[in-house]
Amino acid sequence: MNKSPVKAAASPAELIDERIATLGDWRGEMLARVRALILAADPGVVEEWKWSNPVWSHHGLICTGETYKKAVKMTFAKGAALDDPSGLFNASMDGNVRRAIDVHEGDKLDEKALKALIRAAVALNKAS
Repeated sequence: MNKSPVKAAASPAELIDERIATLGDWRGEMLARVRALILAADPGVVEEWKWSNPVWSHHGLICTGETYKKAVKMTFAKGAALDDPSGLFNASMDGNVRRAIDVHEGDKLDEKALKALIRAAVALNKAS
């Protein structure tokens, strides 16, 4: 009896690694950088894979990491409820709940402000 081996489903971390590698350009580099900042901002962050995109959660959804032809988009699930003193949010501004940060090729990330925003999102999730 010859059974073919069943391949285990890839973990969310492996799927995110694969997305970064598959992009192979500035978007992959930026997604990897964003991911590292999210994980550094809060050690309790859980990586997930939903809606065919990386998702980071802690006591609820923090943000997604979507990639488009001309942008890497971080969509914060409860972004409209977060203070953004550094003005990082620059997309999805008309909604009552979400806010997003679109990063384009050549953009510089304010790493300190982004980490603070991640921490604020986690604190909001914990309070909810």
